Amino acid sequence: MKPETESFFERVYEVVRQVPYGRVTSYGAIARYLGAARSARMVGYAMNASHAKDVPAHRVVNRKGLLTGKHHFHGTNLMQQLLESEGVVIEENQVIDFDKLYWDPAMHLKL
Repeated sequence: MKPETESFFERVYEVVRQVPYGRVTSYGAIARYLGAARSARMVGYAMNASHAKDVPAHRVVNRKGLLTGKHHFHGTNLMQQLLESEGVVIEENQVIDFDKLYWDPAMHLKL
């Protein structure tokens, strides 16, 4: 991995570690917070590479609350199970009450 990619991934992980238990955020919100608004896909790549790290990647969903990264988790429904264990209701791979559970790093963190 290139040093600049590794550095971006680490910055993503720092943000994701701040997402509160029982809340979710989106790839795009993290990218915007990091000043890279067009890099939501790179945030997704960072989440895919985060499984050996202490990062709650299950709390990152797409902008509509869909569990688009679930196939990167070991087991068939691990992402959903982790969210449900935190009280998040999921129906048909989508977070119910997404607007209520949504956590925007721009509103809660300082760069």
